[in-house]
Amino acid sequence: MIGLEDRQALARDIHGAHAAGARLRPACEIAGIDLRTLQRWQAADGLVSGDGRPQAVRATPSHALSEAERAHLLAVANEPRFAAVPPARIVPMLADEGVYLASESTFSRVLKAWTNRSPRACQGAQGGRPPTTHIATEPRQVWCWDMTYLPAQVMGRWFHLYLILDLYSRKIVGWEVHDADHADHAAYLVRRTALAEGIAALGTKPVLHGDNGSTLKATTVLAMLNWLGVKPSYSRPRVSDDNAYAESLFRTAKYRPEFPTRGFADLDQARIWAADFVHWYNFNHRHSGIRYVSPAQRHAGADHAILAARHDLYLRARERNPARWSGNTRNWAPIGAVTLNPERDSVIKTHLPGNHIQPLAA
Repeated sequence: MIGLEDRQALARDIHGAHAAGARLRPACEIAGIDLRTLQRWQAADGLVSGDGRPQAVRATPSHALSEAERAHLLAVANEPRFAAVPPARIVPMLADEGVYLASESTFSRVLKAWTNRSPRACQGAQGGRPPTTHIATEPRQVWCWDMTYLPAQVMGRWFHLYLILDLYSRKIVGWEVHDADHADHAAYLVRRTALAEGIAALGTKPVLHGDNGSTLKATTVLAMLNWLGVKPSYSRPRVSDDNAYAESLFRTAKYRPEFPTRGFADLDQARIWAADFVHWYNFNHRHSGIRYVSPAQRHAGADHAILAARHDLYLRARERNPARWSGNTRNWAPIGAVTLNPERDSVIKTHLPGNHIQPLAA
């Protein structure tokens, strides 16, 4: 279908060529239309009003469904047993019951027209898939893991650091350094971490969230997760901040003063540095996201007593010098639940009434 402006431009060019001595039929063929098409445009005011087919009023076919039949079809399609079933299955199921309402294509056409006004449960998700919200209220509920590259002193060579982070406590519960990126290394790390954290004794196994890297989604890794009972979770495609906690951890690691800017001499040196970093991060680092307690303290549940002692200390300090305090003391209340990829606050509050929710912050 050629629009009105394109029609007028084609006709103008063809007539210009014809006035210059060209024959109409070859000129029309070069323009991509038939001579009869140009003649029909000129005879039926096609160059003034354009194509009339979209606005044409067509009579309703005599065999079309009546309004009552369409309403009955929609009522049957929206029955609970058919609410999540496509027309390709509805029609055979009705046929087994001796009922024929319409063909599959008619079912699809009526349902499509109806879903423009009202959603249907069996239709696919509209728009992009929302992020999956994981909520951790205690350790060993949600883990984040990822792999990053550690530079070697030889240009073009890299070592691979695997880390598993507990979302609630921020403690590094598993780590390894290898000279190659392989699914077997990731599977072994998950198994060793699960044994160290006593996952077998837990009634509810943790969720392990990672990016869409091929290593973390390999069959070997998925088989190990299934054997351990750990539920895999992956970032959305083309979304860079779905695994922000792990990415922030890698930034902290590579901005440490002892991180060798010129690279590691060998694999042993990389592993020694990683062991020192993990020990510092878990036991000495005061993490800003958990009220400046160490991840190991929060992982063990000692953060409540530590923060309560800080609160008492601040109250005594204000009593000694009340003129120095214009308001309340610093907030040392323990951080409650931690969310990964949080949706609307109202959605989260329905799952955790009365709990303090810490927003996504690495």
